[in-house]
Amino acid sequence: MVHLLVCLVLGPAGRQRVRVSQTLLSLGVFLLFALILQMAVLLGLAEADRAFTLTAFSLSTAGGLYLLIRSGWNEVLHPPEPSLTLVQMSCAITEVCWAYAVLGEARGVVVVMLIVVLTFGMFVLRPGQARAMALLAGLELAVVMVLCNRFDPQRHPSEVEIIHAGIAVLALGAVAILTIRFGQLRRRLSDQREELRQALARIHEMATRDELTGLPNRRTLRERLGQFGAEPVPLSVALIDIDHFKRINDEHGHPIGDQALCHFARLAEDELRGSTDIVGRWGGEEFLLLLPETRPEQAQACVDRLRRRLMRHPLPGVSPVLVMSFSAGIGECHGAEDIDAVIERADQAMYRAKQAGRGCTALG
Repeated sequence: MVHLLVCLVLGPAGRQRVRVSQTLLSLGVFLLFALILQMAVLLGLAEADRAFTLTAFSLSTAGGLYLLIRSGWNEVLHPPEPSLTLVQMSCAITEVCWAYAVLGEARGVVVVMLIVVLTFGMFVLRPGQARAMALLAGLELAVVMVLCNRFDPQRHPSEVEIIHAGIAVLALGAVAILTIRFGQLRRRLSDQREELRQALARIHEMATRDELTGLPNRRTLRERLGQFGAEPVPLSVALIDIDHFKRINDEHGHPIGDQALCHFARLAEDELRGSTDIVGRWGGEEFLLLLPETRPEQAQACVDRLRRRLMRHPLPGVSPVLVMSFSAGIGECHGAEDIDAVIERADQAMYRAKQAGRGCTALG
């Protein structure tokens, strides 16, 4: 029952519920403020009709904002800032400044309420918005003071209004400065969180990817091999070695050798059959190809197709033309406990392919 009531009043869990809760909090504050106004009426400090009008306006405004946010229309009307913080604060500032004209001799406490309103946005507003809200509060209060002094100088003598104005400027200025500093601190923390997120992403990339080719590294390949091996589906593993890679380095230089590895990596990724096949750099000029749901004979067809594609696409920007090829060995994994053994079988098959003249594939 309690849970249903909470859901009815606050809505479903999530950010919207937080917004509704904040709006209900402000509604509760204005309910208490309304009680204080009625107490002022009983004590003869405020006129009943003026206090009633202000109370009706305050509660209807706060209630309307609650219904607006509870219904979800806030996300439709103002998606950039669905909490409607500026709207709520602007309404509250107007109501508090209105109370300054209503409360008579007790009007000095209004400055405290303005501080409460500005504090409401301390953890939300950007520095520019905080300055705007403080300026709005100061201007509205100044206008009310001038009008009250002009039309009712007996209850609002200039000397008292000047003192109140000085206190208001001091209080609003201090709160505005604190709010601006909080906003700057939030921005700094947000920037630091983003930098940390990017740093963690880079660390994860360095830990899981080969720096040169961008392919999954040896550690990642072993993890994925263990995951695939635990599944009750066929899994073929192909170990690929670029033929005569040392000669490429010796004749063209190590930068060209690095380009050759990256060239093969791009072609191999393009040749993958969807998102399940994985190719990664095993080490040096060796690459490992994981082919789930694939028998060795099917894997051989995939590897041979990759070889033909590699031979049709010479390494660009190299003269004379550099046509690459590779030798490959294929093993079939028979479960998670067979991981090291299948790599060894694929490695032995690859060396048999090399001994057979390179540029071919052997089954292990």
